[in-house]
Amino acid sequence: MFGSHLSIAGGLQNALLEAERLTFETVQVFTKNQQQWSAKPLDSAAVKEFRRHAERLGFEKIVAHASYLINLASPVPAAWHKSVHSFLDEMRRCSELRIPYLVVHPGSHVGVGESAGIEKIIAALNQLFESDESGGVTVCLETTAGQGTSLGHTFEQLATMIDGVKQKQRVAVCVDTCHILAAGYDITTSESTRKVLEELDRVVGLELVKVWHFNDSKKALGSRVDRHEHIGRGEVGLEAFGVLCGDPRLRDVPKILETPKGKTDEGEDWDAVNLAVLRSFAER
Repeated sequence: MFGSHLSIAGGLQNALLEAERLTFETVQVFTKNQQQWSAKPLDSAAVKEFRRHAERLGFEKIVAHASYLINLASPVPAAWHKSVHSFLDEMRRCSELRIPYLVVHPGSHVGVGESAGIEKIIAALNQLFESDESGGVTVCLETTAGQGTSLGHTFEQLATMIDGVKQKQRVAVCVDTCHILAAGYDITTSESTRKVLEELDRVVGLELVKVWHFNDSKKALGSRVDRHEHIGRGEVGLEAFGVLCGDPRLRDVPKILETPKGKTDEGEDWDAVNLAVLRSFAER
């Protein structure tokens, strides 16, 4: 199941229409301007139009991505409360749109240490799940590249976060291929990718990986730098995507492209080019 992060400019439904044009099976969106803390409530007509196209296309596993401003690990009380409030709004927007998966970067401890940061994330998630009683949205903690003081760059960190959540059925994981390579997980060959999958299954559990972000990396293994590249044109290479696309356990999990937009020198959409590469592996 392949999709891409697509723009909602001009209306939420436009991301669905673009996904249809590009022949994706799902899509990832922001439900509001990701560079702003707050947004106007969703218009009922816009929600209805979004749902009409989602149902027409049979898109049951749509993904939303939370604002990058949110830091659930912040040690500053005002910033932490602001992040929790903003994220709760994002959860409620997803509930209105009936988007089942909401991806978020776990957060940065900004100097207070890994353990303290993880405790803040756990506290935030427990408060959020108590505040949002709908239960219709699964929060997917995304693997990170490990830049600065960001958390979520090891499978063990994610497992610890999940272990502290009371309503565990409401939390899952999103694995980003560029991020895990940058964080030091070797997915540069078929053999090493299978080993990383085994480690992921052992530490977190593949059943908890509800979303994949498929991105190649401009930067090398262990660089701790997050720079996305087109599929097969970076430091990850093609072998990893062959393994991931061919694993039957991952078949029905949304695999979202976050690769650079635009067109090739030949005038093709880069999303279409990247999708063709992935589909060639899936069809083998």
